[in-house]
Amino acid sequence: MNVIGKVTVLPRLPAAISRLEELAYNLYWSWTPRAQELYSVLNPDVWNRFQHNPVRTLLEVGAERLAEVAADAGYLSRYAAVLAEFDAYMNKQDTWASRHARELAGAGRGIAYFSMEYGYHESLPIYSGGLGVLAGDHCKSASDLGLPFTAVGMLFRQGYFTQLFNKDGWQQESYDELDLTTLPVRPAKLDTGEEARVSVRIMGREIVLRVWTLQVGRIRVLLLDSNVADNTEEDRKLTARLYGGNQELRIQQYLLLGIGGVKALRVMQVSAGVYHMNEGHAAFMALERVRELVASGQDFRAATEAVASATLFTTHTPVPAGNDAYAYDLTDRYLGDWPAQLNTSRAELYELARQDQNWDNQVVPSFSMSVFALRMSRAANGVSELHGEVSRGIWNFLYQGAEPEEVPIGHVTNGAHNLTFLAQQYRDLFSGVLPTDWTERLEDKGMWEAVRGIPDHDLAAAKRAQKVEMVEFVRASVRAQQERNGAGAADVAATETLLDPDALTIGFARRFATYKRATLLFRDKARLSRILNNPDRPVQFVFAGKAHPADNPGKAFIQEIYRTSQEPEFRGRIVILENYDINVARHLVQGVDVWMNNPRRPLEASGTSGMKASFNGAPNFSVLDGWWVEGYDGHNGWPIGDEREYADLHVQDDADAFSLYRTLENSIAPLYYAQDAEGQNHGWLETVRQAIVTVSPEFSMQRQVIDYVQKYYLPLSERGQRMQADGAALAGTLGDWKAWIRQQWPFVSLQASAHLPASVNPGEHVTVSAQVNAAGIAEHDLHVEAVLRRGEHIIRVPLEHRGQGRYETSVPLTDSGLYSFGVRMMPAHAALSSEFELGLLRWA
Repeated sequence: MNVIGKVTVLPRLPAAISRLEELAYNLYWSWTPRAQELYSVLNPDVWNRFQHNPVRTLLEVGAERLAEVAADAGYLSRYAAVLAEFDAYMNKQDTWASRHARELAGAGRGIAYFSMEYGYHESLPIYSGGLGVLAGDHCKSASDLGLPFTAVGMLFRQGYFTQLFNKDGWQQESYDELDLTTLPVRPAKLDTGEEARVSVRIMGREIVLRVWTLQVGRIRVLLLDSNVADNTEEDRKLTARLYGGNQELRIQQYLLLGIGGVKALRVMQVSAGVYHMNEGHAAFMALERVRELVASGQDFRAATEAVASATLFTTHTPVPAGNDAYAYDLTDRYLGDWPAQLNTSRAELYELARQDQNWDNQVVPSFSMSVFALRMSRAANGVSELHGEVSRGIWNFLYQGAEPEEVPIGHVTNGAHNLTFLAQQYRDLFSGVLPTDWTERLEDKGMWEAVRGIPDHDLAAAKRAQKVEMVEFVRASVRAQQERNGAGAADVAATETLLDPDALTIGFARRFATYKRATLLFRDKARLSRILNNPDRPVQFVFAGKAHPADNPGKAFIQEIYRTSQEPEFRGRIVILENYDINVARHLVQGVDVWMNNPRRPLEASGTSGMKASFNGAPNFSVLDGWWVEGYDGHNGWPIGDEREYADLHVQDDADAFSLYRTLENSIAPLYYAQDAEGQNHGWLETVRQAIVTVSPEFSMQRQVIDYVQKYYLPLSERGQRMQADGAALAGTLGDWKAWIRQQWPFVSLQASAHLPASVNPGEHVTVSAQVNAAGIAEHDLHVEAVLRRGEHIIRVPLEHRGQGRYETSVPLTDSGLYSFGVRMMPAHAALSSEFELGLLRWA
């Protein structure tokens, strides 16, 4: 049959359970196990076969079964309880945002959040890994907090990919077309009742995008889809796959996300006041917003200031090579008509994104998405304290003359959505000791102290139940893989006893990028074998993870683990699961005893899987990188290696592997297997409690989103309003002032001198003076200062203008030590977001 279209016909639900359809189309159920149970009991086989999708489950379950549960008093009682909680959640007025962020609630003051991928649930596979799951969790907590928040993304019809292992353990990819009519998404509708569509012009082609809506609790997500009849066959494929294809496909996808996303907000009448770019993929949103303002009569520079003043950029990339950059000839093909639309020159537009690259032994300018995102925002952040430091080092070249620690990039340490990953066993356990409103106060550190009062027996029983469930899941997954690959009857039967629920079980699951060193564990196989096969203290590992389809070294890591798992001394002690997704992750973080992570420091921007494991009482065993640098307190887990970097990567691997074996053998395994007179392992359970109590609040997504609101959303909202007031007068003034400063800056000069004796006593002063040739720049537009460095500390002392371009100050030396002196100047304006915003500094 030639299919010309599809339509979803949901079954006519009995009146007693009629709201199952409403609930199915709100991802509130994705973090509410009791809500999921309403669908899973309808037909467990259908529920599991279709990735726990309530919409598909309702489609597949017959009327007879629906009538049966509609007459079941027990089911109706559970249904009523879930719907009552759902209604209370959706209708709550006294939210955190209503008390602490009212300023964001006015017209045109909400948050627009752009991300290339979102990981909400396994049934909607439009994510590849941590970045997407983080974005999905951000949306969920924005809903929990009651923020006025709209997310924008892409509806990839083939998602990322389905991962399969062949008989030799080599990763193979398959791409399955999603049937959108069976997913919890619906076409966005205009007030007229028509479907919402927008178009983006690329290389002279008008690419039409259908807009879909996804409801996530109280907030809405707009998803863009180019697979519509108006487009050519090639253009319909632009939203087929996430992170597929070459540079040309990627830049077109970024144009659709950024430009199409802004247009989707407009057609859906969402008037945001703050725009948040989750990675540089979304940077082209700035083009469309500037174009709108230019079309309304503002000049390019004023429009650029106004747009940037209400924009936040979050970088997740810990290495320079991870940032998309395009040669100018390719950029010209896709952005060639944009300078004219923005009423500016190609040179002025491209300068906002310029990054010189060493390509083929030649230094050439490129259009960098991350540089453009930094230039088109007035706040930027990394995703952990250490990653903020790394990011300031990466982008220091944009602020030449500034010390790395002065680069205006902050940090908000990532979190995870507790309720999405917390097992129902632990919810019930926590509800017995925490306040009734605990799910609304997840960031409250003091509240979590009550978890210490959970009796050993109850905590151990919950952990045991979750571990048994995880083991059963692993066995079923491996059995399905074996059967698909034609394994013999003995091998299939062996899966029935795979993993020992009583053995110390360690999980490792993540994207298989090589810097994450998934095979570090196998550096000394003889020693590993002795540890794993210790008859008194056996240890077993469960691995999972995907490598990018083009990443053969990452695939080789997967194959090495698979082959090792088949060796006689490791068989049954090491398991690697295929098709890592949110479902696999949820089972592992809820069931393992310990979560391991051993990236090459400092290349882990944050990481979040270990947080989710600790929510469920699994302590972390990790390199001190990313979030774990902040999370480890000496009692809630264990470090791998030292808090340092290495010049020689082989030395680093040897040192970290040695630390891993030693800690596992001498600390973790003995503690796990110790028992008191009553047969309980109180010492281990104390570590479990400490992990829950310390990680649950500090690394909750609720805390993360609150940090974003307080550090960035509220200040940017206020700044954006100021810039747009009075016909964007301040934006125009600031834009013209910057242009004048940049024009004159090459001609300014600075000379300085200081009377520095060989030594002075603490409390004495030294005089520092400077002579400035301002090249016509007004004195009040310059800031001249002395900079003293003593060890890691920087001391800044302003110089006062004495007239005739002469500046002077007396610098107190209060502490003993060796000081280094310098004098520098920079442009100064009260409306700058940072004194280093222009990236212009001149040292004497």
